Amino acid sequence: MMGSVTRRGSTAKGAHRGGLSAADLGGVRGLAVAAHRFDACRDVEEVVAAAAQAAVDVLGADACAVARITQETCRVVHLEPPSNDPRWHQFLSTTYRADERPALRALLRNRESWLAHAFDAQGRSVHPGDTSAGDRVEVELLREVGAASALTSPVVVNDVVWGQISVVRDFDVPLFHTDDVATAEVLAALAAGAIARVDLEQQMRQIIADDPLTGLANRRTADQAAEVALASGRETCVVMCDVDGLKRVNDELGHDAGDDLLRAVADVLRRAADAIPGATAARIGGDEFCLVTVDQPREVVATTMATTVAKFPLPHGAAISYGIASTAVMGSVEARHLFRRADQAQYQAKRRRARARARTTPPISDPVQAVERLTASGAVAIGAAAPAVVPRLCAFAAAVTETLGGDSWAVRERMPGSDTFTTVARGGSSADSSETRLITLDRDEWVVEIAVAAAASTGRQVQTALRALVAIAILDVGAL
Repeated sequence: MMGSVTRRGSTAKGAHRGGLSAADLGGVRGLAVAAHRFDACRDVEEVVAAAAQAAVDVLGADACAVARITQETCRVVHLEPPSNDPRWHQFLSTTYRADERPALRALLRNRESWLAHAFDAQGRSVHPGDTSAGDRVEVELLREVGAASALTSPVVVNDVVWGQISVVRDFDVPLFHTDDVATAEVLAALAAGAIARVDLEQQMRQIIADDPLTGLANRRTADQAAEVALASGRETCVVMCDVDGLKRVNDELGHDAGDDLLRAVADVLRRAADAIPGATAARIGGDEFCLVTVDQPREVVATTMATTVAKFPLPHGAAISYGIASTAVMGSVEARHLFRRADQAQYQAKRRRARARARTTPPISDPVQAVERLTASGAVAIGAAAPAVVPRLCAFAAAVTETLGGDSWAVRERMPGSDTFTTVARGGSSADSSETRLITLDRDEWVVEIAVAAAASTGRQVQTALRALVAIAILDVGAL
């Protein structure tokens, strides 16, 4: 049902809307125009607005309200035309249930349209209890808002009543009749088809554009957002983020915990994006995330990131390292250069974090304690790694580096028939040499280099334990 209506002045016959006269917009021709309008819609809000406009035009109504129905509760989502009448706004602010409105209950049960009239064809008020006027509750509501006739048709999407389209007329025009009901039902069917189409399109866009684990946008969407932002000529910022501690969480707690950590990171990025108008948060892949902003000063982006990261710490002692690149600093550049510069800034932030951690984490100076912790962390890391030499050595090196308060590691392989080595993997970020010492472990054609805290225990007992772990990582592969 409707609220207080406006007089028909601007929509009377002969008036023009979008270059078409009222006569052009009536009947079958009006339905064809409505179908074309629906075809151009790209989201549900556009379909709803087009349906309300078409209902006013095609049915010669004074007003139309499109309502959404969920769990037998009806709520008006669009009104055409808008009204300044306070009774209208009061009516629209009321959400009602089927048990309060018999007409709504019958519409949900039978999926049929209904008519109601507060006045007869001669403009006389209908008598209370006149069943030919329609549902008593709806007739009384028509009286309250000063309307003469109402028509409501269900919008059925995928065999479910999605909502309803309601139109009203004043007493200075003919009442709605059965031909109008047929027209309204065709219009409702067209709207239902459009809603189903845009909903499916939106689902497909989400499948293509969203990261399934975190629900953030994916790399393709981030690239597109950066291209559009740069094309606008306004300041564009890219924030590249990396998760510190994901491997440790995967190794010690399992990959389910690692997935939960990635979702927690996504929540932080989503909150930051919500605080910056027009921002796009995306997962690039693995533990890499990014934020793309447009028309926002770098200082605002930096402050928002710092505030959000501090307010929502990650579980399991993990953290986010991030770097920011802005066209305000770099000038006009391609998107890939902006991403690359932000990634470099993120790497520098990661190095600073590693240095700070090395300074604040007490090194293990007792050799017995060091051996115990190395044996535990190293064995767990090797056992959780993929059954191949390189991933097992990498897992071992990362675990030992963290246990001994270090900041970087590398795995090298001897070239066949040569005394030279090639680096096959490296991790962490190197700090100043005065803060660390380098441990070199070699076995067969493999060499593992680990930069550990200068004050950490690295004596004979520790070296023996490390070499034993390297041997396990290399020799035990064939037994798996």
